[in-house]
Amino acid sequence: MSDEKNIKVYGADSIQALEGMEHVRKRPSMYIGDVGVRGLHHLVYEVVDNSIDEALAGHCDTINVWINEDNSITVRDNGRGIPVDIHKKEGVSALEVVMTKIGAGGKFDKDSYKVSGGLHGVGVSVVNALSEHLKATVYRDGKIWEQEYERGKTLYPVKTTGDTTDRGTLVTFKPDPEIFQQTLEYNYDTLSSRLRELAFLNKGITITIEDKRQTDEEGNFIGETFHSEEGLKEFIRFLDGNREPLIEDVISMEGEKNEIPVEVAMVYNTSFNENLHSYVNNINTHEGGTHLTGFRRGLTTTLKKYADASGMLDKLKFDISGDDFREGLTAIVSVKVAEPQFEGQTKTKLGNREVSSAVSQAVSEMLENYLEEHPNDAKTIVQKVILAAQARHAARKAREMVQRKTVMSAGGLPGKLSDCSEQDPKQCEVFLVEGDSAGGTAKQGRDRNFQAILPLRGKILNVEKAMSHKVFENEEIRNIFTALGVTIGTEEDSKALNMEKLRYHKIVIMCDADVDGSHIATLILTFFFRYMKDLIEAGYVYIATPPLYLVKKGNKKEYAWTDKERDALNQEMGGSASIQRYKGLGEMNAEQLWDTTMNPEFRTLRQVTIDNGTEADRIFSMLMGDEVPPRREFIEKNAVYANIDV
Repeated sequence: MSDEKNIKVYGADSIQALEGMEHVRKRPSMYIGDVGVRGLHHLVYEVVDNSIDEALAGHCDTINVWINEDNSITVRDNGRGIPVDIHKKEGVSALEVVMTKIGAGGKFDKDSYKVSGGLHGVGVSVVNALSEHLKATVYRDGKIWEQEYERGKTLYPVKTTGDTTDRGTLVTFKPDPEIFQQTLEYNYDTLSSRLRELAFLNKGITITIEDKRQTDEEGNFIGETFHSEEGLKEFIRFLDGNREPLIEDVISMEGEKNEIPVEVAMVYNTSFNENLHSYVNNINTHEGGTHLTGFRRGLTTTLKKYADASGMLDKLKFDISGDDFREGLTAIVSVKVAEPQFEGQTKTKLGNREVSSAVSQAVSEMLENYLEEHPNDAKTIVQKVILAAQARHAARKAREMVQRKTVMSAGGLPGKLSDCSEQDPKQCEVFLVEGDSAGGTAKQGRDRNFQAILPLRGKILNVEKAMSHKVFENEEIRNIFTALGVTIGTEEDSKALNMEKLRYHKIVIMCDADVDGSHIATLILTFFFRYMKDLIEAGYVYIATPPLYLVKKGNKKEYAWTDKERDALNQEMGGSASIQRYKGLGEMNAEQLWDTTMNPEFRTLRQVTIDNGTEADRIFSMLMGDEVPPRREFIEKNAVYANIDV
């Protein structure tokens, strides 16, 4: 317990205002990433992160989130409530300072919060600035306090509206249509995935979500409650639920190293993929950083030491690499850092050097204890490592074959590739087309200046179930690598891509709009996610959306992409239109394919993005792995929607 004399009261003076809000509405992307779907959902995360900060400080254990009928959001917690007394420097209520000044908040006062999450301290004021309307209600000191805002400006001073025995903060906001012009509609699954993640990362907290726009068969609002007592151990079991375990136990540790709270959980499975997920103050650091470097070093050093001592490596004729120790590994590393330094393209790469040694030390101690106490599991893991090393050598030979073809001139390009004449990759796009028939139509319909066509024969290899050397030996996959021009793999990282050699900045997956086409698209996406994730993260991968119907009457003809559009067009034409259902791309002629699916002026391309890396990992392993029951359940639940948000 802390000495009571050292505890500072959380009041108005704990709130520090860093700068004004002038630029938020002019340049919202600087603060929330973008003004599309991702930015819209980020508003919710910012408000929830304030409540999580209260939980990290030990003052809150319940957070409730509602998606309201009008797509506004309400977030309620049972923390201390934002201070409402007068802020000495600003001369107004601390609540108003928090809501109207960028970077204002207790998280900048080290006496109030030791660590905090959020978008590096941007705060709820940005949510206020980008909301058409926001209302903040505070339950504190036996009173209910409130204030409302329009587009970040206060409508009236903070006032009391009654007495209460409750405590906490309630925020309701409606995003501004002037800012979020693409969509104002919240996706329940996207929000629930992030809230589930937060519950795993902050064990002991209860987080609920309820969607007042949807009801179940019994008339109740759709919703979920997330609560984890074991934290990352439960998170690992959830992520790896669709994979066959190699060892039964989840190896885990939690504690402080060099005054840095570190939590690690890991397990080995029979797959051939490495799945490492890292977090700093609840922020998913998908670009990695020093904490991930420390984890890899601790894992490799400790396992190598054990494997050498066991004598199991004596007959091996080559060295074991770091990659071999991580094949079939699912791991989560979560650290809490008082002053995180972020770098990288999207500011999600941790740069604090002191974290690396803390995590490395923690992982080494955890593994040493586990291997000593579980000799059978230790032997199983080392055997898996040896198999991985042997497969890596086979994969290297297969990779070198791809490399040789790739580094050659145009003569080394796949014979089926119909290339474009433009040389600037920024101007070029390649269509990966299902089948030779559709490929032939696409070649006739394309613009040869900047559009290339690569037909793929049948269904490509399911990389989720294949060893690396089988992936690189597969002809269709080799053709994709060679056509794109990227060189792949180093001794340090077998899946590293040389992006400088990429020949196209738009890679478009174009498949039939039927079940087989969806399966092929998912196989290709799985390949990109597991072996070329850099391309997805750079925003280079897209999915084409060919129409489902041609609706025509007399000389008038229109295309429809959904049943609803088809019915509306039919009604417009008097209800007696001729309707043609396109079963595949091959049923369209070259002109139709160009008009609907390939012409940049009229087509719709869906960019493939990774909003939540852990959830994407789980869905790919479920859809393309060995376990049938979870896949069947997912398909039954989502069959109506006909597409998957990665």
